[in-house]
Amino acid sequence: MTFKVTVQPSGRVFDCEAGDTVLAAALRAGVGLPYGCKNGACGSCKGKLLAGAVIHGPHQVKALPGAEEEAGRALFCCARPQSDITIEVREVSGLGDFPVRKMPSRVARMERVADDVMLIWLQLPATDKLQYRAGQYVEFILKDGKRRSYSLANAPHVDEQVSLHIRHMPGGVFTDHVFSGMQERDILRFEGPLGSFFLREDSDKPIVLIASGTGFAPVKAIIEQAIHGKSGRQMTLYWGARRPGDLYMRALCEAWAATVPGFRFVPVVSDALPEDAWQGRTGFVHQAVMADFPDLSGHQVYACGAPIVVDSAQRDLVERCGLPADEFYADAFTSQADVPDA
Repeated sequence: MTFKVTVQPSGRVFDCEAGDTVLAAALRAGVGLPYGCKNGACGSCKGKLLAGAVIHGPHQVKALPGAEEEAGRALFCCARPQSDITIEVREVSGLGDFPVRKMPSRVARMERVADDVMLIWLQLPATDKLQYRAGQYVEFILKDGKRRSYSLANAPHVDEQVSLHIRHMPGGVFTDHVFSGMQERDILRFEGPLGSFFLREDSDKPIVLIASGTGFAPVKAIIEQAIHGKSGRQMTLYWGARRPGDLYMRALCEAWAATVPGFRFVPVVSDALPEDAWQGRTGFVHQAVMADFPDLSGHQVYACGAPIVVDSAQRDLVERCGLPADEFYADAFTSQADVPDA
């Protein structure tokens, strides 16, 4: 059985097979619904169900609280139509420009830049090139069929390799392997590009970028893209970390601040120890943004990192700093492990 999905306000219509999710069907049809994790954890794909019925698969309650579902909100990454439906969601222009593909890659280089952070460069097939937008991510396909998502840490123009910033999560099958068993020349398979977190280049608004930990990876790619495109937009980067050593590419950010007109870098450390002799900003990274930008009504904000950082930033910057809700773009680092099995 096939159901019709009508998207408002655009009026676009696409088919969704019974048992398929709205998001999966939309992506196949080239309809750019916003999304991030694809597993019901981040809430990026949330929209309104105007007509018809859906059933939700497993998802985090914080991504779709019961009261929101009762009020007609839906998570399209795990919502399966039970009839023809009409939805309301902000479509993402250009999301379907580059095809999602499965590709092999070879580990070209590895560099441990912090106790728990590894930088990896992947060499793609010589006759093939991954087309993507700065800020998007790929999913590695493991031998048991499980998947792990990581953001691409360089803009597409930078070089023939793609880079990733991987934080070690003790007990994690993939990251344990990265830090203890992976070697150069190993073969990895991935699928991508994925996600709707990328620079909106049709705007001239000043940009505030918020990164926590390895959430710096896609933010770095977005900054590189903006610099490469000579956008001329004002950019302020806030990078939050527990200790100064966790700002593993601080020198690069300082170089941007010294050489790129209109670019400012604000490192924020939450748990510095006396021996760190930290003299910079302290506390929560989004609160530093609020202190510097009490009025964000004319800005765009791009945020990436731990869900608690992204969620707090979205709530407070919209409610307290006047940021338009539709000018907050985010990628909260989640995994399938975050989602209940039932």
